[in-house]
Amino acid sequence: MEEKKFDLNSIIGFVLIFGILIWIMYQNQPSDKEIAAEKAKKELVAKQEAQAKADKTKTAVLPVAATAVPGDTLQLAKLQKTLGGFAYSATLPSAKESFTTIENEKIKLKIANKGGYIVEATLKEFKKFSANSGQLVELIKDNNSNLNIQLLTTDNRTLNSKDLYFEPTLTKIGADQILTMRLKAGANEFLEYKYILKPNDYLVGFDIRSQGLNKVLNAAKPLDLVWDLKTYRNEKSVAYDNRFTEVKYEYGDEKFSSVSNHGQGKEETPEKLKYIAFKQHFFSSILLTDKPFETSKLQSDDLVKDEKIDTVFTKQFKATVPLAFSNGEIDYKMSWYFGPSDYKVLKSYDKNFEKIIPLGWGIFGWINKWIFIPLFGFLSSYIAYGIAIIIFTIIIKLAMSPITYKSFLSQAKMKVLRPDITELGEKYKKDPMKKQQETMKLYNKAGVNPMAGCIPALIQLPFMYASFQFFPSAFELRQKSFLWADDLSSFDSVVKLPFHIPLYGDHISLFPILAAVAIFFYMKMTSGDQQMAAPQQEGMPDMAKMMKIMIYVSPLMMLIFFNSYGAGLSLYNFISNLITIGIMFVIKNYIVDSNKIHAQIQENKLKEPKKQSKFQQRLQDVMEQQEAAKAQNKKK
Repeated sequence: MEEKKFDLNSIIGFVLIFGILIWIMYQNQPSDKEIAAEKAKKELVAKQEAQAKADKTKTAVLPVAATAVPGDTLQLAKLQKTLGGFAYSATLPSAKESFTTIENEKIKLKIANKGGYIVEATLKEFKKFSANSGQLVELIKDNNSNLNIQLLTTDNRTLNSKDLYFEPTLTKIGADQILTMRLKAGANEFLEYKYILKPNDYLVGFDIRSQGLNKVLNAAKPLDLVWDLKTYRNEKSVAYDNRFTEVKYEYGDEKFSSVSNHGQGKEETPEKLKYIAFKQHFFSSILLTDKPFETSKLQSDDLVKDEKIDTVFTKQFKATVPLAFSNGEIDYKMSWYFGPSDYKVLKSYDKNFEKIIPLGWGIFGWINKWIFIPLFGFLSSYIAYGIAIIIFTIIIKLAMSPITYKSFLSQAKMKVLRPDITELGEKYKKDPMKKQQETMKLYNKAGVNPMAGCIPALIQLPFMYASFQFFPSAFELRQKSFLWADDLSSFDSVVKLPFHIPLYGDHISLFPILAAVAIFFYMKMTSGDQQMAAPQQEGMPDMAKMMKIMIYVSPLMMLIFFNSYGAGLSLYNFISNLITIGIMFVIKNYIVDSNKIHAQIQENKLKEPKKQSKFQQRLQDVMEQQEAAKAQNKKK
């Protein structure tokens, strides 16, 4: 009996436990929604694994984000409301803050997916501020530049390319790096930027074209390409760097001009634009196009409010040009130049880039182009730059010494004639016209040309002005040291002042002081002869008093204005004045003999007067006509 009871109880317990287990399993069974979610998750994972495998084997399939996975259709529809046809680009894996870098021996460029434009342009061979600063020159960085195309779509949207994501593809053909950035509206519809970087080159190929966008973009009018740049200061002197920073451009039939680099809101609108140069003192960013832009709008704003305060930026530049459609598409082959404003480097590209260097107009530019640049380039290729400037100056002054001699000889002759001219002045004191006529006769009889002293001085003037253009533009002098000057292209500060002196600055430069001293002694040495050579004319200012004032004013002006100029220019002026003093001393004491000149003039007076030059004859005729008119008026 006991065994039967045990068996029954066991069976009942087993049934109860089994029932409980069945109930628990039923309660933990997943719902229909959970089953569907799990299924979708497994499908997504499977597709992602398939995509990864496809990418690994480089199979041409659409990116995962562009496939019809749950949620993407809604996302695409949402993006199309704001981006229209270009919503496709926002669904690609490249639609993120990512960058591609291309570089060669000279430059390094960083291009962003967003906007497809250059966000960093670094020159690998040059330092900013000073040779030992440790900071490379960066023309573009930290959002100081933008490149944007305003896209007008067929569904009446206005989009900016700088806000949209491009898809990068980097390839190599030989040693050339080719980066293609595509803003896609579909698998085969896109706007493309193509960057082509060759080895050891500052010039970057830059093509803009569209494909299959004739139904996406409104081709009724050109697209506006806008390039803006806020220029970083790269040199020690704020004032000097800012002064030579400006927008230069070529337009029409090899015409060149610039936008005023002073003040706010300066603007030019040239047509048939070939290239735009955002030129800084020693570095430039240039955009060149194969087919000219029909119109343009170039703007410049000065950002330096106070030159005595260190500043990060100097100018704000902006260029707006149209990209014209051809058969419903855009197709432009352009180039970027990011490099030094070096005349020889720019000229080597044979694209008229060297025209952006301010060498001066007319004869001043010719002197710089054909004399100063070749001569200094030759000298500096063999010797140190400071010594090259000294030898360069000696050669120029020696070449000009015959002209200096002619000028001094004329002064000496006029000095000998001064007593005779004074006598005529007293004799015809009440008749200025008659005095002028007799004075001209005296000059002719004595064989003296009063203009002989002016002409040599006028010949030397273009060379002096050319030097003021050449030295500030000489890239070779940048960060080259000589004696106490650590940079011949900037001021040679020997004392830093704790305060700022108006017009002068907050430092003391030594080369301008030496140049001022030299010009003082030169003017002191020559002013007496000039006063003796040029007697005061009635009704004219007292030149003797003016010369006495100029003896002190000229050195003072040299001292003030050259204090913040490049040391190379001050060194040139110092050596130039020093050599001129030496040449004048030799001419005055060892070449020109006043007694011989006096004897020669007296001998000439006894001879038949020389035939007057055409200029003298015309001047004589004018005087006689005026004298006759005066006599006629008296009779009336």
